[in-house]
Order: sequence, then C-alpha cells, then structure tokens
Amino acid sequence: MKPKSPLRKRSRKALIELKPLLDEINDRVEQPDYIPHDPVQFMHAFEEKKDREIAGFLAATMAWGRRDIVVSKVDQLLRRMDYQPYDFVMHYSQKDFSSFSSFKHRTFKPIDIHGLVLALRAIYSRYDDFESFWRECYETGKSQNRPFLAIFNERFFSFSSDFAERTRKHISNPEKGSPCKRLYMFLRWTIRKNSPVDTGIWSFMPESELLIPLDVHVARQARKFGLITRRSNDWQTVNQLTETLAVLNPNDPARYDYALFGIGALDYEIPLRYHLNRV
Repeated sequence: MKPKSPLRKRSRKALIELKPLLDEINDRVEQPDYIPHDPVQFMHAFEEKKDREIAGFLAATMAWGRRDIVVSKVDQLLRRMDYQPYDFVMHYSQKDFSSFSSFKHRTFKPIDIHGLVLALRAIYSRYDDFESFWRECYETGKSQNRPFLAIFNERFFSFSSDFAERTRKHISNPEKGSPCKRLYMFLRWTIRKNSPVDTGIWSFMPESELLIPLDVHVARQARKFGLITRRSNDWQTVNQLTETLAVLNPNDPARYDYALFGIGALDYEIPLRYHLNRV
C-alpha cells in the first residue's frame, strides 16, 4: 500500500486569511436555533445549577453517534429520573437500579449508568457542587504538571467501589492518548461565556484553556484546511489544533468548534482555493 503523503500546514499568513470565513460560519452556526438539535439542550432544560451539571454531564458522556439519537436517549434517561437529576442522584440506592432496566445506548448499559450515578452521589455529598470537584482536579493538575482530565479520571472512579470495569471506558483519560472529546464538549458547554449556545455556568478555568472537542468531522475539516498535520485523532492532535486556532482567537480558541463542525456536518462551505490537503 502506498504511504499517504504528509499533510501540509497552513502558514500564519494563510491562517489569518482564513479567519474571516471561519468567523462567519461560526456566527451562523452558534445561534439559539442550534440548541434544540444538540445534546447541549439538556443544560438549558433546568434552572438549578446542580440539575444542569448532572444533565449536561450525562448528555455529554452519552454523546456518541447521531445527534438526534443521542438527544432521544438522554431524554429517555432523564425521564427515568423524573426529570429531577440532582434529587434522583442524591436519593439513589441499589433498589433504584430497576429504574435503568432495559436502558441502552450504543455501549451504555444499566450497569454503567449505575456506576456514574453512584460516583456523582459521592461527589455531591463531599463537595458544594460538581464544579467544586472539577476545580480541585484542575488545581491538582496544575500543581502536578499533568492534564487535569487525568486527575478527574482518577478521582471520579475513586468515589465508588461499585464500578464495573467496563464503565471506565466511558470517561476518557488524556494520559492514555484519548482526545477527550466528550469531556471537552461538556467543558465547552459549562465554561464559555457570552454564547447563545454554551451556558457559561462555571468559572473554575478560563475559556482560553479549553481544548477543541475533536471528533471525526472536526478533524477531517482541520486537515483539509491545514490546521493540523497529524493523522491520528488523539491527545496530541487536539493540542495541535487548539494551538493553531489560538492564533485566531487566543482568548477563546474553542469557539471554532462550531465552524469546523458546521463545515463537516451541516453543509457549510469554504471556497476550494482555501483547501490545502485532500483528505
């Protein structure tokens, strides 16, 4: 098999020329009418912070595959919680396991939801809210010079002894090379301010440190326009893409997730003369 040719990297000058086009698409995609078609809607469905945190975290954790199916499945799960996620979590016990009977979404099974809920219950019993737990992981990551999502992974699974080993695959770990797409999507929902889509209810970290939630669509467009030169969709690639987009907006590089997703999945287009690689 003939090896693939190296991907070309967009020059800084060419990157700046691309900025107005990305900004225009971003502003067209990042609108209130995006919400009803995306799992982010579950963060807008509640008023109380703790309900929003739990609903958003579960929605992001389950965000595999077509958005309409994800939305339907998350709605089914929250219905089993009587649309009171915080109250359900805090009063959850083994006898409530039947609430998840027959629930399934791709590789998610009742035992996985059981483990996640137990961990959330333990976290809320010890911390003021979910954000406080994330803040501690973030600060520990800084002090240890490690990705704070690796700290989150370790500590989240330390909060329950009743995790099935299979459940661990649903919470990514950057130290194992994962791009952590779903975790960074959840963080985009909670951290970004002044957005018509993202809620900005958390403030434990600055928007400037958010990484791009890298999925197949976003990665493909990033390669097409020379924003990344790596062919693997891994942790290094996420950092490379975010560093590139930070040239365009150092305070909020993750905003371009909307533009790249729009080009890849919502049929927005950029003229062919701006394409740098065939992918």
